[in-house]
Amino acid sequence: MAFVEGRNLTFEYRGADDRLDQLPSLVADLVQRRVAVIVALSGPAISAAKAATASIPIIFFTGFDPQASGFVKSLNRPGGNATGVSILAPELTLKRLELLHELVPAAKTIAFLHTQTDIKSEDAFQKNSQQAAETIGVSWLFLNVASPSDLDQSFAKAEGDGAGAVIVNSGAVFLNNRRKIIELAARHRLPAMYFIRQYATEGGLISYGPNYADAYRQVGEIVGRVLKGEKPEDLPVRQVTKIELVINAKTAKSLGLTLPVALLALADEVIE
Repeated sequence: MAFVEGRNLTFEYRGADDRLDQLPSLVADLVQRRVAVIVALSGPAISAAKAATASIPIIFFTGFDPQASGFVKSLNRPGGNATGVSILAPELTLKRLELLHELVPAAKTIAFLHTQTDIKSEDAFQKNSQQAAETIGVSWLFLNVASPSDLDQSFAKAEGDGAGAVIVNSGAVFLNNRRKIIELAARHRLPAMYFIRQYATEGGLISYGPNYADAYRQVGEIVGRVLKGEKPEDLPVRQVTKIELVINAKTAKSLGLTLPVALLALADEVIE
C-alpha cells in the first residue's frame, strides 16, 4: 500500500525554532493527538519524544551516537519504540579535523562550532574530539552556538582566541543559517570545514559529510514500514554509507590557500 498525503496520510509539522525548551510541549501535543508515528530530526527532539511516549513509534535522524545516547539498546536490535538513521557525526568530526589540518597545517588552534546539549553521549564526544586534536598538535576550541544570535560572537571569539580554522558541526542552527555562516567565515578570513555539500557549493571552503537528501529518504522508508505494521524494535538503525568531500577552489584561492594534491585526489567534486 502506498501512502499519499491528503489521501491516506496527514503530516503534523512542529518546529522549536532553535528554542529547545519548547520541545517537550510540542511533543506532548503530538502525543495528545495520538499520531501514528513521530519523526524526530535532532538529538534533543529524540530525547523529548522518548521522554513523552514509550508506545508511539519514533523514527529519528541523528548525528548523535544512537546507542551511546540511549536512543536505542543496540544498532541491530533497537528495542523500545525508536529506530532511524544515523549520520555518524562523531566519527565524521574526527575525519573533518584530519582533512582540515591537511588543508591548513599552520592552524594551531581550530574552533569547533557546536550546539551544546545534555544528551549523555556529549561528554565522550567532546573528550574524543579534544584528544584527536591534541594528537595532531592542535588546540581544540569549543564554541557553543545555541541560536543564530550567537554566530557573530562565536566567529569573533574564534578569531580573537587565535583560531586558524573552524569546523562547523551539524545541527539545526547551522543547517538553517548557511549564508550567514559562510559570510562570517569570509569576513573573519577563517578557513571553514562544513558538514554538507551545500555549504561548499554556496561559497564555503570545504565540506565532508553524508547526502542529507538520501538520509531523509531512508527515514521516510522506515516510516512507511512502521505504518504498514512493522515495529521499530525489529528494524535496525541504518547508518549512512556515502560520504562526500567537496572543495571550493575559488574560496581557497581567496583565502590564499594552496590545495594539496593528495586532498584534491580524494575530492568527489572540486568547484572552480
